[in-house]
Amino acid sequence: MTREALLVVHSGRKANQEVAAGVVRRLAHGGIRLRIFADELLELPVDLPPGMEPIPVEPGPEAAEGAEVVLVLGGDGTLLRAAELARPAGIPLLGVNLGRVGFLAEADPESLDDAVTAVIEGNYQVDERMTLEAAVVINGGPVRRTWALNEACVEKTSRERILEVVLEVDGRPLTGFGCDGVLCATPTGSTAYTFSAGGPVIWPEVRALLLMPLAAHALFARPVVISPGSAVAIEVDARGYPAVLVCDGRRTIPVPPGARVELAQGELPVRLVRLREQPFTDRLVRKFALPVRGWRGAPTPPEPR
Repeated sequence: MTREALLVVHSGRKANQEVAAGVVRRLAHGGIRLRIFADELLELPVDLPPGMEPIPVEPGPEAAEGAEVVLVLGGDGTLLRAAELARPAGIPLLGVNLGRVGFLAEADPESLDDAVTAVIEGNYQVDERMTLEAAVVINGGPVRRTWALNEACVEKTSRERILEVVLEVDGRPLTGFGCDGVLCATPTGSTAYTFSAGGPVIWPEVRALLLMPLAAHALFARPVVISPGSAVAIEVDARGYPAVLVCDGRRTIPVPPGARVELAQGELPVRLVRLREQPFTDRLVRKFALPVRGWRGAPTPPEPR
């Protein structure tokens, strides 16, 4: 039985194309054929014997169906693009960071060989990360739905306007204010947009949702951490200005005045490959280059006499 994996690559850079071509060749010789989007395959300098060459596919959820893993070469944006394909198929994602921070990626360029070896040997673990389901309800009628791995953001559409909203948790009003927007993030997303906005970092093992007002004109406009089972709604003032729902910076839905955005924990998680056990603290320090000089750790107990 032929083993297959899907390769998603940020192919706009020449260096990435060379790296991707090397990965294709090594996996092919390791017994794994790669599916690659047809337009990206044209940019990769790959020459393999018949039966080992990559399989061209078209973008869509079916591209990941039946694959062992989705291998992502790029930054967090590339991984979020790949998550749209992997999530409905339940296929794990293995990210190799070829971008800048690459917080979601498991491997960096210097550990690319280890990542490829793990795929060939099937030697890895899989974490499940919670997601958000989002629905835009317009005057109690039409509903449009989408989802997010990192965050769902209801934000204003005009820079010079203020967005008036009321927050609701579990069917009860919490507070209202004028603002630039409101974020609802998962623990995974706590190191993304909400981190840049000054929100807290939540360890991935913590099951919670994070509500984060953006530039709110209010005394009570602090980040709020709530139960993952809570239902959140953000209502846009019917007498105010329109907004837009943006999920992971990729999927957008207009939110007219008077509409509400309903958010809840998603039923389908995103599955991320982990190559080794690593404390989340170490990941934070490494990805954000946090200063830890002077740390000596717990005192060593004295030797028994």
